[in-house]
Amino acid sequence: MARVFEGMYIAGGWSTAPSTFADYNPADGSVWAQVPDAGGTEARAAIEAAQAAFPAWSELPFTKRAHYMLKVAEVFEKRKMEIVEALQAEGGGWFGKGMFETGYVPEIFHAAAAANYQSVGEVLPSEYGKMSMAVRRAMGVVSVISPWNFPVLLTARGLAFPIAAGNTVVLKPSEETPYCGGLLFAEVFEEAGVPEGVLNVVTCSRDKVQEVGDELIENPYVKGISFTGSTAVGRQVAAKAGAHLKKCCVELGGKDSLIVCDDADMERATQAANFGAFMHQGQICMSVEKVLVHEKIFDQFLAKFVERAARLGVGDPTRDKGNIIGPLINDKQVDKVRAQLEDALAKGAEIALGGKIEGRFVEPTILTGVTPGMKIYDEETFGPVVPVIPFRTDEEAIRIANDTEYGLSAGVMTGDESRGLAIAGRLDTGNCHVNCSSVNDEPHVPFGGVKASGVGKHGGRWSMETFTETRWITLDRGGRPYPPMF
Repeated sequence: MARVFEGMYIAGGWSTAPSTFADYNPADGSVWAQVPDAGGTEARAAIEAAQAAFPAWSELPFTKRAHYMLKVAEVFEKRKMEIVEALQAEGGGWFGKGMFETGYVPEIFHAAAAANYQSVGEVLPSEYGKMSMAVRRAMGVVSVISPWNFPVLLTARGLAFPIAAGNTVVLKPSEETPYCGGLLFAEVFEEAGVPEGVLNVVTCSRDKVQEVGDELIENPYVKGISFTGSTAVGRQVAAKAGAHLKKCCVELGGKDSLIVCDDADMERATQAANFGAFMHQGQICMSVEKVLVHEKIFDQFLAKFVERAARLGVGDPTRDKGNIIGPLINDKQVDKVRAQLEDALAKGAEIALGGKIEGRFVEPTILTGVTPGMKIYDEETFGPVVPVIPFRTDEEAIRIANDTEYGLSAGVMTGDESRGLAIAGRLDTGNCHVNCSSVNDEPHVPFGGVKASGVGKHGGRWSMETFTETRWITLDRGGRPYPPMF
């Protein structure tokens, strides 16, 4: 029987919406929950509640805000296993993915709490003997718009640091995961005793995304926006925020490469490719979407990669923990993957493994013969299909890796760290990992992309800088003279 969530979380209470919408289990298409379908009116009410809560929350001693973050972490830890079940049913994730995500989230709140004990300013030299300071303070209301692929982790990353810094938040989760990315956080914050209005959650269907999204960006009380999602939508969010001169941090898509040099450890390299390309069905912004392999080891690598990927079980993850490859999130995403695969095959690519699509389940698929001009070479796939492309020189590998509008992450596999760092230094990405997959994250690091992969950084002190304002304050102690005519 489907769950029924009757209210959104506004001003510390549960408010009903005019209607509800269906939240589906992507594995079998069943209705997992009925969720409130808010509109602009409800979004405004949430923003006004956040604005009303801001003065008291921002003036609360930093230690107390940090303690609340630790309480939130404790509740997430306590509810870990039920959250894993929800992630599998609502988001189609593998059991191991859910265990990773729920284990990671408390660390985000630990890191946010710790950030409150770090320096929040500088003392600057002054030519005139002033006590000159650069200080940071909370902005006000921050809108957080979170995605469906890692809904608990990426929602936590979007809101933990802004709230710890003294901002209040209105959260709108993806319509694909309104519970794990939204209403769950309302339950956790309420259980942790966080003051009312600090976090407000508004859920809506796809039909009302434009209406609610515009309110969360354009409302004058909103001072900053945190968005994680597709580049197409991110461009719109950033453009609207820019029109109102509002700070905006957008973390978007990627077309990330794993570069495998001829001196790479074969076991490590094939594992990095397998994990990077197929973890959560490739539905990660920093998934490996191109494996670039030196021609000297191409055949050996391809054989071992195919052998490893062929062992990944495909099926409903709620029925069997051995099913590593679950469903894609919806039919639209399946159609996108199918179109890329068919386009590549029509233009001369060949299947080395997989290729079968049944419903929302796509087999781990490895392609060869992929060249520029194919959709799968140029466009983000966000599915378990990856090309393996040979290169002759490091220069050529760098050129292929940079031959994309995106610039989120990358991996370089080599037995020579100096060579790896030299390659990393020339890649147009926000992140790069030598001897590891492009899929990497930690709560305290600067995470974000360049080019079409986004603007701004999440994580640690970089989140604190993104979601606070810098001010210059002075105390005049030198008696700086004014011109005599004044």
